[in-house]
Amino acid sequence: MDSSMEIFFRLLFLVPLHPWNILAAGEIYNCDDQLVSALSQSSFSSSSELSSSHSPGFARLNRRDGAGGWTPLASNKYQWLQIDLGERTEITAVATQGGYGSSNWVTSYLLMFSDSGRNWKQYRQEESIWAFSGNTNADSVVYYKLEHSIKARFLRFVPLDWNQNGRIGMRIEVYGCAYRSDVADFDGRSFLLYRFKPKSTTALKDVISLKFKTSQRDGILLHREGQNGDHITLVLANGKLSLFINIGDAKMYSADAQINITLGSLLDDQHWHSVLIEHFNNQVNFTVDKHTHHFHAKGEFNYLDLDYELSFGGIPMPGKSGILPWKNFHGCFENIYYNGVNIIDLAKRYKPQINIMGNISFSCSEPPIIPVTFLNPNSYLALPGTAGLDEISVSFHFRTWNNEGLLLSNKLYQTSGGLLMYLSDGKVKLSFYKPGKAQSDITAGAGLHNGQWHSIYLSTKKNRVTLMVDNEAMSTSHMLVPMHIFSGDTYYFGGCPINVNNSECKNPYSSFLGCMKQISIDGKPIDLISVQQNSMGHFSDLQIDLCGIIDRCLPNYCEHGGECSQSWNSFYCNCANTGYSGATCHYSIYEQSCEAYKHRGNISAFYYIDSDGSGPLGPFLVYCNMTDTTWTIIQHNNTELTRVKTANRENPHSVFFKYAASLEQLQATINHAEQCEQEVAYHCKKSRLSNKQNGIPFSWWIGKINETQTYWGGSTPDVQKCACGIEGSCIDSQHDCNCDADRNEWTNDTGLLSYKDHLPVTELVITDTGRPNSEAAYKLGPLLCQGDREFWNAASFNTEASYLHFPTFHGELSADMSFFFKTTASSGVFLENLGIRDFIRIELHSPLEVTFSFDVGNGPNEITVQSPISLNDNQWHYVKAERNIKEASLQVDQLPQRTYSAPSDGHIRLQLNSQLFVGGTASRQKGFLGCIRFLQLNGRAIDLEERAKVTPGVKPGCPGHCSSYGNLCHNGGKCKEKYNGFSCDCTFSAYAGPFCKKEISAYFGAGSSVTYNFQESYNVAKNSSSHAASFHPDMTLTREAITLNFRTTRIPSLLLYVNSFYKEYLSIILAKNGSLQIRYKLDSHRDPDIFSINFKSMADGQLHRVKIKREEEKLFVEVNQHERMKFFLSSDIQFNTIKSLFLGKILGRE
Repeated sequence: MDSSMEIFFRLLFLVPLHPWNILAAGEIYNCDDQLVSALSQSSFSSSSELSSSHSPGFARLNRRDGAGGWTPLASNKYQWLQIDLGERTEITAVATQGGYGSSNWVTSYLLMFSDSGRNWKQYRQEESIWAFSGNTNADSVVYYKLEHSIKARFLRFVPLDWNQNGRIGMRIEVYGCAYRSDVADFDGRSFLLYRFKPKSTTALKDVISLKFKTSQRDGILLHREGQNGDHITLVLANGKLSLFINIGDAKMYSADAQINITLGSLLDDQHWHSVLIEHFNNQVNFTVDKHTHHFHAKGEFNYLDLDYELSFGGIPMPGKSGILPWKNFHGCFENIYYNGVNIIDLAKRYKPQINIMGNISFSCSEPPIIPVTFLNPNSYLALPGTAGLDEISVSFHFRTWNNEGLLLSNKLYQTSGGLLMYLSDGKVKLSFYKPGKAQSDITAGAGLHNGQWHSIYLSTKKNRVTLMVDNEAMSTSHMLVPMHIFSGDTYYFGGCPINVNNSECKNPYSSFLGCMKQISIDGKPIDLISVQQNSMGHFSDLQIDLCGIIDRCLPNYCEHGGECSQSWNSFYCNCANTGYSGATCHYSIYEQSCEAYKHRGNISAFYYIDSDGSGPLGPFLVYCNMTDTTWTIIQHNNTELTRVKTANRENPHSVFFKYAASLEQLQATINHAEQCEQEVAYHCKKSRLSNKQNGIPFSWWIGKINETQTYWGGSTPDVQKCACGIEGSCIDSQHDCNCDADRNEWTNDTGLLSYKDHLPVTELVITDTGRPNSEAAYKLGPLLCQGDREFWNAASFNTEASYLHFPTFHGELSADMSFFFKTTASSGVFLENLGIRDFIRIELHSPLEVTFSFDVGNGPNEITVQSPISLNDNQWHYVKAERNIKEASLQVDQLPQRTYSAPSDGHIRLQLNSQLFVGGTASRQKGFLGCIRFLQLNGRAIDLEERAKVTPGVKPGCPGHCSSYGNLCHNGGKCKEKYNGFSCDCTFSAYAGPFCKKEISAYFGAGSSVTYNFQESYNVAKNSSSHAASFHPDMTLTREAITLNFRTTRIPSLLLYVNSFYKEYLSIILAKNGSLQIRYKLDSHRDPDIFSINFKSMADGQLHRVKIKREEEKLFVEVNQHERMKFFLSSDIQFNTIKSLFLGKILGRE
């Protein structure tokens, strides 16, 4: 079967089989009934009411009963309006109004839901707590379609903000439909067994779906196994779901055969979580609460060979499964379906296929546990205790991601001391303090900031103290304190009130951010609902009756293998050893090509390149050869000449070439390059390449597209020859390859493969070395790629109304944009992309400012980088902007990067739908005048030139690179413009290389010399067209510039001597004392001018640099770039008709 068709059918079989979602032909799924309008008054409740006419029962949409809506007694953040729908219902939308004809309305609110009216859960969207925008007046209706529906009985509206000139006021409607719910409650000692009929037990296709909720962190959800080691097990471990699956006839539970996939987090929160397992052949989809992991299971067979029973909640015979020590599930299941069969419905009707072991009930009990959330540093909970007891007993549970924070503070009775319990480095520490006495400390537990529930038990009696963590003896500490301990009257949990003095509540540490539950003082459980109703204790900035902890590392937004860690309010990415940087490890720290390294001024060397930038492909090591053109050299594992014998069609010799990069990385590099090539050499003696008789080749090679190729180096795919066949130089004109002559002597076919779509060579197959005296040898060179066609891809924008447009930029969670620009204009938009509400824009705001603006739904934001120099100087400037769910950043050239931190909860997805405009905007205002080059979006280059060819007012390319890159040409090298870039002309420099930085030097032995004759004679000079001929007899020099580097230990030494046809000369020597001497004789009738540089002995074996410049009678000398001197010539100032230049020694001196 065709692979694409096979995948299609596999996906078809993976559709979940939920009978209640199967609709008749033409039927439309309708779940938008009004759910509130028909409810009785008793179905409404609230935190408080302003009066009986403002009671919650009057909160129906578009009704004017009572005072026209619900208004609480006080307008603050602790108020709520609650609806009881009578049973679990599917909720798809909500709508709100303000109080009728009043100034009372809510401008934003949270939505919470619950099955029992306790242990609430906040509605989340985009992985964040979702704040709904409310009303702007009393009577307009604001309707919201929920991104994902809610299944719950109770719904609670929690106002966040309201009209500041009025009060909180709400009228609401909820939309949805009935929801089928079959539930079963397991007590931790029971399980349910579903038996199949004893027929064929092989399962090519399986679909299992269910929901569960529990307050226990561990337990088995389902299990099925067979006789040959096949099994599937779903386990809750530490609040996460692990799917163990083994396919094939392998040793049971061996490490090689078993797959363990873990999804989800904090699943022990007593809220419903959905699970879907879809298996077809050896493909598996595992989904937990919208997060899906797709994988291929291992094994020799493409089906699961399983027994005819499936257990839920436990394992029937634990001994049979050997290493499965997990305990049974304690909690509730809902809507268990196996291949369309409703398992709980069968159990409720006591069908014979179901075997119930232990105590299972068909309603879901709710544990009477009330959690409390400490939201911010101002949060605290103050609870009363009995003062003066010589015994203290406090216990509670907590969960947090923070490794520090105050847990408990208590001022002891009739002393000025107290006790402090706090988290430090993930451990619980307990301190007793009293002025004048040494502080007493004990520590228990470790790693307690892992998000799991942990129990704390503190007991004191007189001066004995016990601290226990998680009811474990290993985490229990004891100590004796040097004072008698008597309990205080108030226990502060999580923090201290702002207006309480330090002696009453002491907190030298950070406040606790997290959840607590099951608080007990002096053996008495605390009723937190009474606290919420202000019947006992007091508090601030708490959420009572819910635990608001979330796992910010699920999903993991750290890219490219970055490690995610988190605190209560944020997550962090460790990008070490990934090759990427930024808040989410998004941006590559390496250049994308050798061409980019070259234009940073780098020399030839090994470099890591990241060919797709911030894309999924990682960096890899290449050698960059920086010549006039840049070459990227990628090695493979077999570059030596290798001999081959005894190969034939039945026993071919196949060699595979493994490169320093993956094929995907290589393809990206090849696509970027202007051209690529790879030399292949085939040496042969009676070993042929092609076969004209039957067309079946004797040897062939395979490239990146995994297709067989039979053309060889120097030829092209459509010709199918060797290089000699193209050139007409084969040793036998009847053949197109030298080796096909089949001679009993060595010859070769060598050449370059240069068709990019076929490179690199990944495999070579040889089959014709099995005959007598037949032998071959092959050698494959490295992959060579030249240039970077994207680095210089540019467009020139000639009018303010001109722009280029491209498809919508998709960078919902991570978006990076980079480009070069040059302009003389004072402002203009570089790029813009719009959504319904979201947008991104980068613009030159002024000659000194670049601005990055964006909105992802939390309101517009703007980042500006100010430059100390003008950016409209017609030189290339670099801009890089990035936006991810943690932060946004903007960098211009090498200026410091500016960043903006995103809110911890809010919209995170950048949703754009318009075209991407480059060089202008959709409104055709504020257009950019100038050039944009090398535009990249999320690591992918945009082809500006191709689009510019067909766009009025825009031209492809952009001349004038030397103004920006000319400074890379050193030592007198001249920058020369090219269409795609520039080059350095080193003709008039004593240096070579791409940037005129490579010294041209020589070693001079004793008596050695180099002579350069400017003119051999007057006649030669007269007729010469060479550079030296520019020195003609009539020419008179009044100035020279000489630079030389030398290193020697011999003295005296001649360094340089220049003479003329008129017996004039210039010499540079080292004297007997090692000092430098410069002699000018410009008048044959007078003695030379001698200038001694008594700097120090320069015959010390060190490298010295001498720079001499003469302007008429003035002579300037610079030694080693820091000693500068000035002299004056006393003789003539004219150097007439230069003849020769000598280095090292003068030969044939007259």
